[in-house]
Amino acid sequence: MRYLFYISFVMLFVFSSCKNDQSGKIQIGFSQCTSNSHWRKNMNYSMQVQASVFSNVELSIYDSQNSPQNQIKDIKSMIRNEVDIIIVSPLEPHLIVDVVKEAENRGIPVILLDRKINSNAYTAFLGADNLEVGRKAGDYIVSSAKEKLNIIEVKGGDKSTPAVERSLGFHQVIDNNSKINLLRSIDGSGDLAESFGPLLDSLGNQAIDFAYFFNDEMAMEGWKIAKAKGLENNIKFIGVDGLNGPDGGIQMVQDGVLEASLLYPTGGAEVVKLALKVLNGEEVAKNNLLSTTIIDQFNASILKDQLNRIHQQQIEIEDQVEIITKKEELFASQNMLVKALVVFLLIILSLTVYSVYSIRAIRKKNRQLEITNKKITVQRNQIEKIAEEIKITNEAKINFFTGLSHELKTPLTLILSSIESIDEMVRERGVRIGNEVELIQTNSNRLLRLINQLLDFRKNEEQKFQLKASRTNLFEFSLNIFKDFKREAKKRNIDFKLESNKQDLMLFLDRNLMDKVYFNLLSNAFKFTPDNGTITITILDDEEKGCVSVHIKDSGIGIPEKELKNVFEAFFKGSNNRKNSSGVGLHLSKQFIELHKGYINVNCLKGTEFIITLRKGKTHLNDDEITEEQDIIASNFLDLSPEYTNDDFFSVQGDTEKEKPSLLIVEDNKDLLMFLQKKLTAEYKIYFSDGTNAIEKAFDLIPDVIICDVNLPEMNGFEICKIIKEDLRTSHIPTVILTALSDKDSYLEGLQAGADLYLTKPFSYAVLSQSIKSLLYNRENLRYYYTNNIYKVRQTNSSGNLEQIFIGKLNEIIQNNIDNEDFSVENLADRLGMSRSQLYRKVKAILGMSISEYIIQFRLEIAKNMLSTSTLSISEIGYKSGFSSPNYFSTAFKKQYGSSPLSFRKVI
Repeated sequence: MRYLFYISFVMLFVFSSCKNDQSGKIQIGFSQCTSNSHWRKNMNYSMQVQASVFSNVELSIYDSQNSPQNQIKDIKSMIRNEVDIIIVSPLEPHLIVDVVKEAENRGIPVILLDRKINSNAYTAFLGADNLEVGRKAGDYIVSSAKEKLNIIEVKGGDKSTPAVERSLGFHQVIDNNSKINLLRSIDGSGDLAESFGPLLDSLGNQAIDFAYFFNDEMAMEGWKIAKAKGLENNIKFIGVDGLNGPDGGIQMVQDGVLEASLLYPTGGAEVVKLALKVLNGEEVAKNNLLSTTIIDQFNASILKDQLNRIHQQQIEIEDQVEIITKKEELFASQNMLVKALVVFLLIILSLTVYSVYSIRAIRKKNRQLEITNKKITVQRNQIEKIAEEIKITNEAKINFFTGLSHELKTPLTLILSSIESIDEMVRERGVRIGNEVELIQTNSNRLLRLINQLLDFRKNEEQKFQLKASRTNLFEFSLNIFKDFKREAKKRNIDFKLESNKQDLMLFLDRNLMDKVYFNLLSNAFKFTPDNGTITITILDDEEKGCVSVHIKDSGIGIPEKELKNVFEAFFKGSNNRKNSSGVGLHLSKQFIELHKGYINVNCLKGTEFIITLRKGKTHLNDDEITEEQDIIASNFLDLSPEYTNDDFFSVQGDTEKEKPSLLIVEDNKDLLMFLQKKLTAEYKIYFSDGTNAIEKAFDLIPDVIICDVNLPEMNGFEICKIIKEDLRTSHIPTVILTALSDKDSYLEGLQAGADLYLTKPFSYAVLSQSIKSLLYNRENLRYYYTNNIYKVRQTNSSGNLEQIFIGKLNEIIQNNIDNEDFSVENLADRLGMSRSQLYRKVKAILGMSISEYIIQFRLEIAKNMLSTSTLSISEIGYKSGFSSPNYFSTAFKKQYGSSPLSFRKVI
């Protein structure tokens, strides 16, 4: 018994030592700025749940109760207790900087949660991007603005980073937006009944469309105030936090209290994981941003269901942790019993067995917790995947409607300009209007096809298409469509062919649907095939396989091989496609062909080839898909005969003797290019480019004005404009941006590129014409200034405009070689880094005279000044001014000023 007692005592000592050993615990201290709000309580709860997953983690939460002094005191207490890592949600961004630095200096990592401080002396930051939260709120309001909106902002009252950045991000979007009118921005930190209520009263009958609040709790309080005044249905409330639960933002959205809320993750679980990574020596990012999203009626239910599942998982984790805690307490009580009954070896052995059993049970529960945690991770990943899919879908739809609107604007421009021109010409000249009507007809049909394509896409999405196939001669059907494109092919010198190995081939087709397929494929072929290219339609009857294939092949730009698999997806646009496109034509074509129980493939080798395969006969079709009625396919409403077309409609005869200003038009739309060329050719010498050689033409021609589109094949208009404005050879040329892009960012980009004028399609030709004249008039005024101050213009630093820099440099070179009779124009051009012809055109454009005339006038101005200020003889002044002889000097001086040098000196 004595030996047993000793053994038992040793075992008790070992057990006691193991029980009291706390060296393996990880101490995490968290300084919470306040726990008054539901959102903060949710953050604390998430941290506690996540920490409970790890048996070796001990989390201590300190509540500062909205007092910076208390927060400083709490952090110092954690430093004294030598916790392993400190997590801080700062109350003020600057007051705790010193104590955070003290912790870092003591080797204790510090992680900032949700809010930042005015220092970089911390290990990492985790939280949502409050600037992005503000911007998303602003974007949501702007996206719903069909007309001008009146809005109110209720900001956070403190100086914390969320309060400051949410308001800043919101203002980045709404400021200077013509559709947004910010009525008032107020501080929401106090009693809203004393600030928001009187604000509603002061606005009277003025409509309020949106009210954006710092968080959901403020938004709920604001809604109650508005409800008391009977205004809750007139104002759309937007909050931030998007918490789940009865009082959370998601429920408010579902109840119709809020129009929308922005998900603002607490980051409680994530910050515990980040802290453990830091303590494990893993490399972590300085800034760890949590994603946010808009919660509205469309996705509130989905997010609520997912968050409810996560909450249920968290409850299960708590239950499991509680069970483990009870097991550990039971183990401790049994251990104490062993201490009390040291003499009973059997009880000790029993307790030992029970202890082993308890350890196994704990391990089992831990494994269950790990499985549960993995399930939670999967659920969270599913939420992120759904959010990403929603984001991608929204971006695709936005790109679709943007591309479609851009496609609509060019034909609208031509139609409106043609109507304006018709009205003007008919009233003034009474001429025939064939070309204008043709433009209106062509672009009206193009608009009609685009709108029908949009409607077809909608019908296809709702699966409302019903096949109505009738017996059709495929070759004759193809020939009719072939004729519609033949004129376009002739105009662009494209080799356009229709071939078939059997012309009496009969198939069952829905003519309306197949007509749309042909038009989509041929329109794409003509859009991407250059002039002088080839387009071929080949119909092949395969009697062995019982099918027919239609090959539509072009010699255009083709499709990148890696993108071929995506060609028939909705909203697809190739990476090498710089033209506006809706991205639904090929998608609809595939759907229509599959309705015929056929299929379509694409090949890309020296161009693009689409292959449509259709089955012969009608056994593959249902009875309700076959009809004997012949559907009518819409055709052009007007056939312009050659006699009706009047090519002289635009040919206004100008003064051919007078030298015309030159225009370079950079545009890849043939109709618009032809329209502008014919309208402007009476007053200007017209040059044009499709965008592929715009820079080279500008440098070679040095035109008086450049008109440039934005969406061009190789380089966009902003890039072209910037290059032209930054090059000394062309910097003086006024540049007009002509584009379908009407948003503020595009307008600013155009101005930053140096454009002198920014016109959006559809535009008025009268406005364009007068704008060109105004630019030339302003250029003439500048020319007058330079010619009256010839040798006074000096080269400036980079702050001056490029024209002044050029004239100053030109004057400096001439001045340095004023007495050099052998100094030629070629020498001057070499010094300036341009050719003689480029120098001639630039000087002519800026000063209205040739370079030789300018040099003589410069020398005469120098001589004139020397006659007034020096005592040199006439001959000496002539030689010093660069004239080869006194007689030549006297003749040139008298011709310029009306008196000889001697007479001029006597007068002064």
